[in-house]
Amino acid sequence: MRSRYSAYALGGYGDYLLATWFSPTAIGLTAEALSEKTVEWINLDVLSSEQNGDKATVEFNAFFREPGLSEIQAMHEISVFQRTAGHWFYVGGEVSTQH
Repeated sequence: MRSRYSAYALGGYGDYLLATWFSPTAIGLTAEALSEKTVEWINLDVLSSEQNGDKATVEFNAFFREPGLSEIQAMHEISVFQRTAGHWFYVGGEVSTQH
Protein backbone atom coordinates (compact mmCIF):
# COMPACT_ATOMS: atom_id res chain seq x y z
CA MET A 1 0.00 0.00 0.00
CA ARG A 2 2.67 2.48 1.02
CA SER A 3 4.83 1.67 -2.00
CA ARG A 4 1.90 2.30 -4.33
CA TYR A 5 1.21 5.65 -2.63
CA SER A 6 4.88 6.57 -3.07
CA ALA A 7 4.70 5.64 -6.76
CA TYR A 8 1.73 7.98 -7.23
CA ALA A 9 3.35 10.74 -5.14
CA LEU A 10 6.62 10.67 -7.08
CA GLY A 11 5.03 10.20 -10.49
CA GLY A 12 6.66 8.31 -13.34
CA TYR A 13 6.18 4.86 -11.83
CA GLY A 14 3.28 3.62 -13.92
CA ASP A 15 5.11 0.38 -14.73
CA TYR A 16 5.30 -0.41 -11.02
CA LEU A 17 1.67 0.52 -10.40
CA LEU A 18 0.50 -1.65 -13.28
CA ALA A 19 2.71 -4.56 -12.15
CA THR A 20 1.16 -4.43 -8.67
CA TRP A 21 -2.43 -4.18 -9.96
CA PHE A 22 -4.50 -7.40 -9.98
CA SER A 23 -4.59 -8.03 -13.74
CA PRO A 24 -8.33 -8.83 -14.07
CA THR A 25 -9.16 -5.39 -12.63
CA ALA A 26 -6.43 -3.51 -14.54
CA ILE A 27 -8.09 -3.82 -17.94
CA GLY A 28 -7.71 -0.60 -19.92
CA LEU A 29 -5.01 0.87 -17.68
CA THR A 30 -1.63 1.84 -19.12
CA ALA A 31 1.73 2.47 -17.49
CA GLU A 32 1.90 5.77 -19.36
CA ALA A 33 -1.37 7.05 -17.89
CA LEU A 34 -0.51 5.78 -14.40
CA SER A 35 2.86 7.58 -14.61
CA GLU A 36 1.23 11.00 -14.97
CA LYS A 37 1.42 13.13 -11.84
CA THR A 38 -1.93 14.92 -11.82
CA VAL A 39 -2.00 16.13 -8.19
CA GLU A 40 0.52 16.88 -5.44
CA TRP A 41 0.26 14.08 -2.87
CA ILE A 42 1.00 15.45 0.60
CA ASN A 43 0.46 12.72 3.18
CA LEU A 44 -0.80 9.18 3.70
CA ASP A 45 -2.58 8.21 6.90
CA VAL A 46 -3.25 4.45 7.20
CA LEU A 47 -6.28 4.04 9.45
CA SER A 48 -6.52 0.26 9.59
CA SER A 49 -5.54 -2.95 7.86
CA GLU A 50 -6.83 -6.48 8.02
CA GLN A 51 -5.62 -9.72 6.48
CA ASN A 52 -7.51 -12.98 6.12
CA GLY A 53 -5.36 -15.52 4.32
CA ASP A 54 -4.59 -14.26 0.81
CA LYS A 55 -7.00 -11.31 1.01
CA ALA A 56 -6.45 -8.01 2.78
CA THR A 57 -7.98 -4.58 3.16
CA VAL A 58 -6.34 -1.26 3.99
CA GLU A 59 -8.33 1.80 5.01
CA PHE A 60 -6.55 5.11 4.56
CA ASN A 61 -6.77 8.84 3.96
CA ALA A 62 -4.47 10.34 1.34
CA PHE A 63 -4.13 14.12 1.33
CA PHE A 64 -3.49 16.01 -1.89
CA ARG A 65 -3.57 19.39 -3.59
CA GLU A 66 -4.69 20.00 -7.16
CA PRO A 67 -2.43 22.11 -9.40
CA GLY A 68 -2.99 25.84 -8.96
CA LEU A 69 -5.11 25.43 -5.82
CA SER A 70 -4.07 25.95 -2.21
CA GLU A 71 -6.86 23.89 -0.65
CA ILE A 72 -5.82 20.46 0.64
CA GLN A 73 -8.28 17.67 -0.06
CA ALA A 74 -8.56 14.20 1.40
CA MET A 75 -9.26 10.98 -0.44
CA HIS A 76 -10.61 8.18 1.74
CA GLU A 77 -10.31 4.64 0.44
CA ILE A 78 -10.82 1.11 1.60
CA SER A 79 -8.49 -0.85 -0.68
CA VAL A 80 -8.71 -4.56 -1.38
CA PHE A 81 -5.57 -6.63 -2.02
CA GLN A 82 -5.11 -10.22 -3.20
CA ARG A 83 -1.97 -12.31 -2.66
CA THR A 84 -1.03 -14.51 -5.61
CA ALA A 85 2.16 -16.58 -5.79
CA GLY A 86 3.52 -14.75 -2.74
CA HIS A 87 2.95 -11.23 -4.15
CA TRP A 88 0.28 -8.72 -3.13
CA PHE A 89 -1.82 -7.07 -5.85
CA TYR A 90 -4.23 -4.14 -5.65
CA VAL A 91 -7.72 -5.31 -6.65
CA GLY A 92 -9.69 -2.08 -6.19
CA GLY A 93 -11.39 -0.04 -3.55
CA GLU A 94 -14.20 2.17 -2.35
CA VAL A 95 -13.13 5.80 -2.79
CA SER A 96 -14.59 9.05 -1.52
CA THR A 97 -13.14 12.56 -1.68
CA GLN A 98 -13.56 15.25 0.95
CA HIS A 99 -12.89 18.95 0.34
